[in-house]
Amino acid sequence: MGNIVAIVGRPNVGKSTLFNRLIERREAIVDDESGVTRDRIYGHCVWNGKNFSVVDTGGFVENSDDVFEKEIAKQVIIALSEADAVFFMVDVESGVTDFDASVASMLRKTKKPVFVVANKVDNNARIADSYEFYNLGLGEIYCISAMNGSGTGDLLDDLTKALPDNEYESEDSLPRVTIVGRPNVGKSSLTNVLIGEDRNIVTEIAGTTRDSINTRYNKFGFDFTLVDTAGVRRKTKVSEDLEFYSVMRAIRAIEHSDVCLLMIDATLGFESQDQNILNLIRKNKKGVVILVNKWDLIEKSTNSVKEFTRTIMEKIAPFNDIPMLFISVLNKQRIHNVIEMAMKVYESRNQRIATGLLNEVMLEAIEAYAPPSIKGKTVRIKYVTQLPTPTPVFAFFANLPQYIRDPYKRYLENKLRDKFDFKGVPVTLVFRDKG
Repeated sequence: MGNIVAIVGRPNVGKSTLFNRLIERREAIVDDESGVTRDRIYGHCVWNGKNFSVVDTGGFVENSDDVFEKEIAKQVIIALSEADAVFFMVDVESGVTDFDASVASMLRKTKKPVFVVANKVDNNARIADSYEFYNLGLGEIYCISAMNGSGTGDLLDDLTKALPDNEYESEDSLPRVTIVGRPNVGKSSLTNVLIGEDRNIVTEIAGTTRDSINTRYNKFGFDFTLVDTAGVRRKTKVSEDLEFYSVMRAIRAIEHSDVCLLMIDATLGFESQDQNILNLIRKNKKGVVILVNKWDLIEKSTNSVKEFTRTIMEKIAPFNDIPMLFISVLNKQRIHNVIEMAMKVYESRNQRIATGLLNEVMLEAIEAYAPPSIKGKTVRIKYVTQLPTPTPVFAFFANLPQYIRDPYKRYLENKLRDKFDFKGVPVTLVFRDKG
């Protein structure tokens, strides 16, 4: 974990199509119109046993002619500073453009691995057309068709050889608690209150925090590393070039954390960007606590907390077994509860359930409500065990695992959560043939 690969290039050369192929699901919007990539620009890829994250930089470019190329150039510079390797995508149909040449001159200055990926090579004649890209002076050309996948295997083989082995080890193996959220929700202020000093600069300007800042917290019997991330911000609100940089940093910080404190602004409610960050946390299987900050600014009625909680739970359903705290960093309300809850989630994420107890509880739940028969065949789950993985994964052994449907999987997960405390912890269920 920890390696980031950035896909850079002109609009409409196929960056999103390659991104989708690498993460094996259609997450980015793919359209023939230039510049349509917007939000979903991040995913995981595993190849030859190596994990890495892929970032499609197209999602950060303003769709207007005057700033277009300038914006992409900025993203290339930031990608070079933050990513561990770069895929430079070019289009064999249009050949080398002036813009490709200017990006190549930036890429030639880096010591990081750069892979020139010639897209839309779907026949032999086009392989010959790709030779002109050697003029870019970046070495080997990887001919691929992002649409049908040809050539991507060789590209990924060489990428995984070039990526550094930087499996992440946290200092002293301390738990890592990361504060994430949109800009200006109070992340740095929370860090300052917890640490008891003005460790971070706090201003009213969104996005003051540029880097992730690590601080050792060792008080009241707790000992962990607290990380204040750069704000993850919405594309439409920010035109400056640091947005991509901030998101790259936040991605890295979330990947390297154990528990994420997702801060939201009570006056704004739970917005789509909060949902995006929560999805990022879930995708990485991290523990999570939702902190509703600035609660002191909300006019209270008898059911304020209940109503606010219900609204958020509806938005994040069906995965809403997440602890939520209503706090005011400014008035230091319920701040100590934040640490207690973060550590509780950390312990839940690391708990190991004895196989005997697990079977006793889960087989009783399965007996009470058996998996529905499919095509006249009876599905029987015989045995369950927790796998020795860093995050909770439970293997259910059945005679016909392929017939167990999602609603039943949710039933089993809910039973697990009812009996064992996994609040704020993503749980994975896998189904295997008992043979």
